[in-house]
Amino acid sequence: MAIRLLVVDDESAIRQVISKTLRGLGFDTFESARGEEAVSLIGLSQFDAVLLDINMPGMGGIAACRAIRKIAPTLPILMLTVRDAEDDKVEALEAGADDYVTKPFAVRELVARVKAVVRRAQPIDKSSNGVIAIGEMEIHSNRRVFLKRGTVIHLTPTEFDIVHYLMRHQGRAVGHRKLLSSIWGVEFRDQVEYLRTYMRQLRRKIEDDPAHPRYLLTDPYVGYRFRDGAASQPSLPAVIPEPNHDHSLEEHEWLGAS
Repeated sequence: MAIRLLVVDDESAIRQVISKTLRGLGFDTFESARGEEAVSLIGLSQFDAVLLDINMPGMGGIAACRAIRKIAPTLPILMLTVRDAEDDKVEALEAGADDYVTKPFAVRELVARVKAVVRRAQPIDKSSNGVIAIGEMEIHSNRRVFLKRGTVIHLTPTEFDIVHYLMRHQGRAVGHRKLLSSIWGVEFRDQVEYLRTYMRQLRRKIEDDPAHPRYLLTDPYVGYRFRDGAASQPSLPAVIPEPNHDHSLEEHEWLGAS
């Protein structure tokens, strides 16, 4: 079944090129020129993902992302940006975006990122109830539900997958590159800022004291781990090895260039 993608960009030329290109690759694309309109469309129709420009007049991309998150907590959102400032990208992730793509971008990169966020939004384990309970935390992989003391905590698809992966490997340090490769794909294994941003957000959501986390722990110079459910205080864990991939993507088609 074709991926239903809402493309939101105030620049008609960029929006139309993206839509036409992705339609040619089998996507079912829809267009919107304004953040306000995109929020309304999402309330009226079903989409598999949203490609949202960060810099638009009226309701900008950040505000639109936050509004979409309120009405569709698990809908995958990718932000489009021409900005180079790292703070802008971090702001997009903190607003609830699952990923971002910087203009100009390669067709292959865009397709890979869209498919990755849509894949992450799907149930992880359909063969069993897939429940992991550690202390006051509980995760249901097939329902994509995370609970703290029995109360549902709303996580974005990417946040959910990070926590799920760490809880599956409870008590073990997961290297930055290993986690990035497992969640985003091997081509994104060096983008450590993703993890730093998401861990800050996740700690705010699930920890009683984000500055002194009890569950989402940092192993300096290594990566992250979820506390060992069998221990009151996590001991030093084994480390999940980093992937050893040397190949890189070769890109030839670029979109969004000014």
